[in-house]
Amino acid sequence: MSRASKTPRSLPGQRQTKQRILVYEVIRRAEGPLTVPEIHALVLRQMPKTGIATVYRTVKLLSDSEWIKAVIMPSGETRYESADLAHHHHFQCKTCGQVFDIDHCPMSMPKGSELPGGFVLHEHEITMYGVCPRCK
Repeated sequence: MSRASKTPRSLPGQRQTKQRILVYEVIRRAEGPLTVPEIHALVLRQMPKTGIATVYRTVKLLSDSEWIKAVIMPSGETRYESADLAHHHHFQCKTCGQVFDIDHCPMSMPKGSELPGGFVLHEHEITMYGVCPRCK
């Protein structure tokens, strides 16, 4: 999956802090969407004094500014990923719980396709489950 290339240099009306840039970079470089606690754990590796409240505020700011987007998992859990990723799906490991981006789309139905019963497809999201390479 091609990772986003922009950096948060011009968030509307906001100062660019090292913490904000690091939170964005952690999300941008991830193999899949992350929860706020996962983002916080990764940020702590580089900035040990960063509080989780700072991460929550930064995630909200980045989301409101459309630099990142929320991914709501079928379980209801909210994760975050870069907003400018191409169409993709997700795979969640049933052993470790990590979520990965999957480039391959198993649906061959383009936007606007008519489904049985008269439904018209606008978009779709697929979450697959199984075991990741590290856990198998």
